[in-house]
Amino acid sequence: MTTTAITNIGSLVTNDPAQGDGTPLGLIQNAAVVIDGDTITWVGPADRAPATDTAYDAEGRAAIPGFVDSHSHLVFAGDRTAEFNARMSGRSYSAGGIRTTVAATRAASDAALEANLVRHLHEARRQGTTTFETKSGYGLTVQDEARALRIAAAHTEEVTYLGAHIVSPDYADDPAGYVALVTGEMLTACAPYARWVDVFCEKGAFDGDQARAILTAGAAAGLIPRVHANQLSYGPGVQLAVELEAASADHCTHLTDADVDALAQAAGTTVATLLPGAEFSTRAQWPDARRLLDAGATVALSTDCNPGSSYTSSMPFCIALAVRDMGMTPDEALWSATAGGARALRRTDIGILTPGARADLALIDAPSHVHLAYRPGVPLVSAVWQKGIKTA
Repeated sequence: MTTTAITNIGSLVTNDPAQGDGTPLGLIQNAAVVIDGDTITWVGPADRAPATDTAYDAEGRAAIPGFVDSHSHLVFAGDRTAEFNARMSGRSYSAGGIRTTVAATRAASDAALEANLVRHLHEARRQGTTTFETKSGYGLTVQDEARALRIAAAHTEEVTYLGAHIVSPDYADDPAGYVALVTGEMLTACAPYARWVDVFCEKGAFDGDQARAILTAGAAAGLIPRVHANQLSYGPGVQLAVELEAASADHCTHLTDADVDALAQAAGTTVATLLPGAEFSTRAQWPDARRLLDAGATVALSTDCNPGSSYTSSMPFCIALAVRDMGMTPDEALWSATAGGARALRRTDIGILTPGARADLALIDAPSHVHLAYRPGVPLVSAVWQKGIKTA
């Protein structure tokens, strides 16, 4: 197997405190990374790098772990530009929101859905994302949810069953019947393709009792819970996520002191995943990352890429928002977008650059990772390796 050294790295973020300067980012200056196949075998000062078969000169650029996008909705069809335009223009808009995407997704062919998914994956990879989670949730029938997960599973191992996105329009007058479908026939059809089960626990979607039933059924089928929690209002989502030992509580915008305390106490189990693209795109209240971090919660950043409320695949953009508007330092935001995302997916092989980790990394056309927030909107990612293969 061919070994490769990426050398002359100006500043290397390892996310391993045992490396480099001993901080959570484990920074090494004037560094090198050695890759063997799809695995990192060595990191350290460039002048101590072992001999390899090939070498790549980073020319003083910074290197970071590949971004881990632990929350996205990429199996969809259609466009909601008119909805966004109306919202940003201060006009009322009466179209169907998620239901608009559901109708378009149901009408799309498998080939069209997969092509759209692949297009977004390539877009994200060019911006440094090497691991992504994605969900169903725009089909809301047994057949359409199962095909969404089957399509997603061909491109990532991190696939989430979200039949409980909203109550299907077909069951508008029978939400209990839809919960029975989600926990029964739909779950049976979808579980073979998924690793996770999710529910939108929110007013207008699913209440705490419904969410508990859905997550419990998913867990009984071998899926690990995660929760859309406390995005639009205060509610039971965060407490339910902690109670059921969910991998993540996602959004976490409206939190009581008890919610923050619960997430802090469950920091080793349940990650608070913040999705600033949603607040940016809806002009909503920003999540208070500082409050969570100071309490001791584990925080991840993710894009929430979806056609309605956060149509961005850019993790650098979300880092810049988190630093500017959510009280995070540049170091904390980068850690949350890499190692934090890995924690939200309960992975130890990604989000970190240390021997034994998967060889996922990105070079930044800048001397430091701080430029991701310092120069927002600038396409700084200049090269990407995914599983040891240079892809961009």
